[in-house]
Amino acid sequence: MIENEREARKEQVLHIARQMMTAARTAPKGKGLDIIEIALITDEDIRRLSDEMYRLSDETGLKFILRDAANVLHAEAVLFIGTVQQSHGLNCGHCGFADCAEKPQAVPCAINAVDVGIAIGSACATAADFRVDTRVMFSAGLAAQRLRILGDCGIVMAIPVSVSSKNPFFDRKTD
Repeated sequence: MIENEREARKEQVLHIARQMMTAARTAPKGKGLDIIEIALITDEDIRRLSDEMYRLSDETGLKFILRDAANVLHAEAVLFIGTVQQSHGLNCGHCGFADCAEKPQAVPCAINAVDVGIAIGSACATAADFRVDTRVMFSAGLAAQRLRILGDCGIVMAIPVSVSSKNPFFDRKTD
């Protein structure tokens, strides 16, 4: 049997992206509270994400989102990591408010943001172990929030995943 890498690439990328999801899930969480949500999209859902990013750029005037919207189309998969907005009740003040009771509901608990960051680090480390190309994008994460890919998650980041001769997520031109 002859197996050509080009024909097996998509299957391999999906396998690695699922490994990245596992790494994000098993990453340490503040107070041991697991409020992380993780999802993966491919194919037409990547196109839908890109379309939403174009709309987001039009609404906000942020031109770099146009670059990112074109860029995610080079991904075979896009992974999303987010967190449900939930105060951890530590009254640590890290969010900028004296205690959790004073913090407005719309302001994320700093521990939530740290949890997402640690999960992203674990997922990207896994991607590096497998030598696939990735880039963390908050622009695609913001579009995913608008599409409710992770439901009501308040902080969402995206990690496009690609296997190609050159990483399409770096050395990108900006307008």
